[in-house]
Amino acid sequence: MRRFGRTLVTAALAVAVVGGTAGWASSGSQAAVTGPPPGTAAWRADTAYGRTLPDPATAEPSEVARFFAGLDDAHRAALVRSHPLVVGNLDGAPLPLRYEANRLAVAATGEARYASLAAPDRRILAFDPRGRGQVAEVFGDLEHAAHVAVIVPGNDNDAASYDSRRTPHSGPAGMARALRAATGSPAAEGAVAGGPVAAGPAPGEPVAVIAWTGYTTPVGVGLDAADGRLAAAGATRLARFTAGLDAAGAADPVLFCHSYGSVVCGLAARHTDATDLVALGSPGMRADTADGLRTGARVWAARGPSDWIADVPNVSFAGLGHGADPTSAAFGARRVPAADVRGHTGYFAPGTQSLAAFAAIAKGEAR
Repeated sequence: MRRFGRTLVTAALAVAVVGGTAGWASSGSQAAVTGPPPGTAAWRADTAYGRTLPDPATAEPSEVARFFAGLDDAHRAALVRSHPLVVGNLDGAPLPLRYEANRLAVAATGEARYASLAAPDRRILAFDPRGRGQVAEVFGDLEHAAHVAVIVPGNDNDAASYDSRRTPHSGPAGMARALRAATGSPAAEGAVAGGPVAAGPAPGEPVAVIAWTGYTTPVGVGLDAADGRLAAAGATRLARFTAGLDAAGAADPVLFCHSYGSVVCGLAARHTDATDLVALGSPGMRADTADGLRTGARVWAARGPSDWIADVPNVSFAGLGHGADPTSAAFGARRVPAADVRGHTGYFAPGTQSLAAFAAIAKGEAR
């Protein structure tokens, strides 16, 4: 009974510490956006060559890929024009079609907060305007890159805020640009320095990076951040997204999972074909050990000396808390050097040990 009491107090403390340390307040519980995108009903009612279109809710990405392989260019283009939100979010569809479909879908919203995403030089791989909006963007040549990295962010990220220039290197798009530059892609240098977005492929580039804000993230830090409800919904979407990359012929990804995003990755790990899984600034991954993630991927962990996440108790009780510290020796992850990382969001800052290590992992050079 005494042990139960201590556990209950510690679990409650986890929520209080997270809220107090971050200095943020939760704006209320978030409703997870799940299921197929808007426009699915019209898609299901349509046909191509008299054939039923693959159901966005039930068709496997490999089935989607086979369907599009059987269409000619004219029919593919017609589906993009008629159903941009579906094609743009249909895992397994050809990458160029998704980019064009999402350009049309973003432009059709008529919303100023999304306007920059419709620029012709951006490769938007997914766009869902429901709720706070979700988006995935490719930096580099995903079709031909030898390696693929996916940034999975944590709290307070959505389609409107994920590319904020006020906090370079800390938002999903900033992290992606910084990582791509660190792997040696010359086309990314201007973007990292604060210049225009660089989306064109660099011949022979080693790594394409995807900024994946593809789930409903917690807002602020409160109960949504302390439980796993949003992470579980996100894990389902992440697993399907990575299956779509595989079906489209992309290389198996490395997942870079920041903060609450590492909870998402922990729950999705056994359902992805990731080669490596990197948890940074993690509150826990809903597993006691790296082996408990049940993945064939190599598991890495990083935490900077001034990251406030260290003050969050690593407990799990009654659905609250995310369990063991991935940087602890007992967890068994490979450690990423992070002694010069500042705060909770400085892991991708240029010149840091962590970014150099991330680049080596992304290129398959780390051991």
